[in-house]
Amino acid sequence: MENLYEQAKNLITSREKFHICLGLERVKKVLELLKNPQDNLKIIHVAGTNGKGSTCAILSKILTCAGYKTGLYTSPHILEYTERIKINQRDISKTEFADLIFEISDIAKTNDIYLTEFELLTAAAYKYFSDKQTDICVIETGLGGRLDATNAIDKNILSVITSISLDHTDRLGDTIEKISFEKAGIIKNDCPVLVASYNSGFETISKIAKERNSIVLIPENKIELVYKDKTNYALYHGKEYEFNLLGLWQRENLELALACVEYLNKTGYDISEKAIQKALKTVFWTCRMQYIKKYKLLIDGTHNPDGARVLRQSLDYYFPDKKRIWIYGSLKTKDYKKVMQTLFRAEDEVYFYNFLYPNSVKIEDYRKIMPDACLINQRDLEYLAAENKDSLIIISGSFYMIGAILNDKNSCNFFQNIAEVDNIL
Repeated sequence: MENLYEQAKNLITSREKFHICLGLERVKKVLELLKNPQDNLKIIHVAGTNGKGSTCAILSKILTCAGYKTGLYTSPHILEYTERIKINQRDISKTEFADLIFEISDIAKTNDIYLTEFELLTAAAYKYFSDKQTDICVIETGLGGRLDATNAIDKNILSVITSISLDHTDRLGDTIEKISFEKAGIIKNDCPVLVASYNSGFETISKIAKERNSIVLIPENKIELVYKDKTNYALYHGKEYEFNLLGLWQRENLELALACVEYLNKTGYDISEKAIQKALKTVFWTCRMQYIKKYKLLIDGTHNPDGARVLRQSLDYYFPDKKRIWIYGSLKTKDYKKVMQTLFRAEDEVYFYNFLYPNSVKIEDYRKIMPDACLINQRDLEYLAAENKDSLIIISGSFYMIGAILNDKNSCNFFQNIAEVDNIL
């Protein structure tokens, strides 16, 4: 069966499929041939520039702890495609994944429908969640919202829009207003949308919601994050909850997730305080400010300027006195110059990792910004970890770069089974 999974991966990553082609016509045609599995689902649809993955992770964990059979669809993956499709925090099996990919691909080919990688994966997720009769699904958009494949639905329980900033400007527009318009495309007629009042796209989102007769819900309870005795806590409704996700920006994501829970409880769901407490203590989101204490290693997929800003703030808060050693890599489609200027201090030690991916930034490009920039390889990483035990090693940048490091067969011991490492300091 491992061979079938590898064949499915090869099909997905073929030159014909491995690119972005926004639009809903193709995926809707395939979903119709699959008897519209998305129509059987109760969906919470999440869009935004930063924070949508963490918001989905928190929300799905709470729903799972509350006893609901919860589907979760996110992107990108770090190690395996199966990470993208989960039920109750468990990845879809490689066998089921391969079966779905081949089935949907054959249907598309028979009916002369071209599907991109993401469209194929999205159709697989909707069919899988429908076949497994999930109680509720948390769906993260891939790119934008309005023309994103996940938006091939007619209704949802709730739309959630997280922080908006400039990213993917080549596809979504070069202003906050244009990007907000694309993100707000997930808002459905007569279906509410949840968004923070301080969201930079609030005005645009509210306008579109009004046009679609969608009620705008705003989080009423402000969350405070407190870090003490090497443990992270969230103050909510006057109570202290141990919270397993590091990062000051998680306050905004947690506010949205808990506001969503409050809305669900008002509409017939039963999510107890005990379920929330258990979920917040154990929620896990791989490679998003993931700290591995044993190796003084932190991994975070920061790839745009706003993400870099909040990562830098969090590092200054949690690790103010640690020497920082960076391993960084980016795609050319990102504003990596601004990201680098935001992340790196003058006293930091910075290395760049060369990963094989279309549009990855090369060393000569980095040297235009940092003339002394140098590459690092796996053996150097192992030496670096051994010789700098009191420093904080930070792997950051593109998720594709992070995946390349973790998937390297020659990687040193502290990269092995990283997805299973606890995130608690």
